[in-house]
Amino acid sequence: MKRIACLLSFVLCLVLLAGCASSGPSNADLPDTLIVGLDDTFAPMGFRDEAGNLVGFDIDLANAVGRELGVDIRFQPISWDAKEMELSSRNIDCIWNGMSRTPDREESMTLSKDYLNNRIVIMTNPDVQITSKEQLADFNIGTQAKSSALEVVEGDPIYTSIQPKLSEYATYDECILDMQAGRIDVMIVDEVLGQYKNSTLAAKLNVSPVDFGDDFYVIGFRKEDTDLCAQVEKALRAVKASGEGTEISQTWFGQDLLLDI
Repeated sequence: MKRIACLLSFVLCLVLLAGCASSGPSNADLPDTLIVGLDDTFAPMGFRDEAGNLVGFDIDLANAVGRELGVDIRFQPISWDAKEMELSSRNIDCIWNGMSRTPDREESMTLSKDYLNNRIVIMTNPDVQITSKEQLADFNIGTQAKSSALEVVEGDPIYTSIQPKLSEYATYDECILDMQAGRIDVMIVDEVLGQYKNSTLAAKLNVSPVDFGDDFYVIGFRKEDTDLCAQVEKALRAVKASGEGTEISQTWFGQDLLLDI
């Protein structure tokens, strides 16, 4: 009887251990190096500074997550048009570079929870106040040609009434220069870029309480890498809770845009 009891106890221990092992992802499942795919021209998320160094909000955030996980982060510049192929062929482990959540990406990848909301915002000169989209028709407006902001505006019902007042610029830097010169009053821009630019200006631009909608950023993983996604999310929560995530956001945007996930 003692032998049977001991055997049953041993079997029970094995079952309990198996249950613990399968209850969630563990650091033992992580790669030694996490290869992050990115477009290295997308300021302020991931781009090259004047010295050619890779910098940006997502760069700092990914490195903080790597320290939390105890893994090395290696950044791999890729063609943004080929990002899904780079991921599926295992040249990279994830896509982390201001990537928007879309239905197509939800079908083809495992996406993290939203970690940042890149709204399309209305920014104005200090003496201008915009409290409704309808007011835009009264002001001279600028945005960047072929930008996501312009695409969103063109799809909005307000576009017809503001089109005569809307100027397209090659870059947002040129748009801001014309704002400072008083040639335009309003800029429509991705919030992450607008706040990044605003943090460098002596005379801060106003951010209108109305905007053109949400654009949530996520991290993309292979469809089967759900455990890796869960571990990165857990590390992101820890980075946010410690205050380090807020510090990174303050550095790049002058405020905390990092979401609780």
